[in-house]
Amino acid sequence: MTGPLSAILGFGLFGVFCLAFTEKILPVPPSHVLLLFLGMTAAPDSSMLAILLAVTTLASFAGCLVWYGVGRRIGFDRADRLIERVGRYVFLRPATYRKLGQAYRRNHVRVSLLAQFIPTVRNYLPIAAGALCLPALPFAMATLLGATIWNTGFLLTGYLLRGSGQDSFTVGLRIIVIVVALETAFMLALRYGPAWRRRIRLALG
Repeated sequence: MTGPLSAILGFGLFGVFCLAFTEKILPVPPSHVLLLFLGMTAAPDSSMLAILLAVTTLASFAGCLVWYGVGRRIGFDRADRLIERVGRYVFLRPATYRKLGQAYRRNHVRVSLLAQFIPTVRNYLPIAAGALCLPALPFAMATLLGATIWNTGFLLTGYLLRGSGQDSFTVGLRIIVIVVALETAFMLALRYGPAWRRRIRLALG
């Protein structure tokens, strides 16, 4: 995988933009792998790290806007059928997509922000935002903030690991565990959060 990535990076920041944008359309390689790789290999100093953050965040944001536009174009029913057909091929369960779509109706800004921290979901949930015709500006602001935080975390981690001598397999395994834990926490909050809030309100009177 590093061979093709290195070849694309030979095009400089344009290559970085293309990689980050393409990952938003089809998450191969996953964003956390790509961002770690960029942080470890393409950021010799903090200035370049900041430039990489700006370029990758802009590319991620642009990819989200593309999917948002697709959702607006095809509408909710066709978007639902699209995810039903192809979701399993991109590791997005249709049931997960529908639950998040329902949550979007209740609080689209919060979900737009939090969705940026869930692998695969962060790629395709903008389709639901567009299909539901959610306001573009709040969606864009929340998505941009979420993408900035996500990209910063992994780029900075890769940058700090540069030359540290740590075993890449061990580091990668830890990151996968963290990402899975975040995804699990988000889905639990989505499923049980409303019930927990009701119980808290009843307990407080």
